Amino acid sequence: MSDHPHPLNLARNIVMMKRLFRAPGLVGVAALTTFALATSGTLAQESKAVAEDQPLDSAEPTLSDTSNFSEETGAALYASVCQACHMGEGQGAVGAGKYPALAKNENLEAGGYPVSVVVQGLKGMPPVGQMMSDEQVAAVVDYVRTHFGNNYKDDPVTAQDVADVR
Repeated sequence: MSDHPHPLNLARNIVMMKRLFRAPGLVGVAALTTFALATSGTLAQESKAVAEDQPLDSAEPTLSDTSNFSEETGAALYASVCQACHMGEGQGAVGAGKYPALAKNENLEAGGYPVSVVVQGLKGMPPVGQMMSDEQVAAVVDYVRTHFGNNYKDDPVTAQDVADVR
């Protein structure tokens, strides 16, 4: 498996980031460049089966037909949207920016917090939830809350919880 990103996946991510970062000048260019470089990381981390609710196995991109993400499961959404910055095992990264670890993250205990961050954004995190349905946001938040050493299964996030935040 190649360590190089699939060109269509990189192009899709750049288009999505242009939509999110319409800021002119250096800030917009820096944000777009940071995201493009982050998505060019190792695709070998995508080697888990979606059927097992794990990150994607294939380096082949899942391209959306619209400006919204087409992935439906939490695992697929994480692999396509979140993994480029937060890494394959949710360990986070430091480089052109700081991407917090989601693994063993106590901030995920209350489901409302990650829903708010995904929908509204926070600091350098763009509001990617604007390109997801309520069901998709709930799926990816529940996925992160129940993987990577997180065990917050007692109060799953629902689509209604997401709608209430919007």
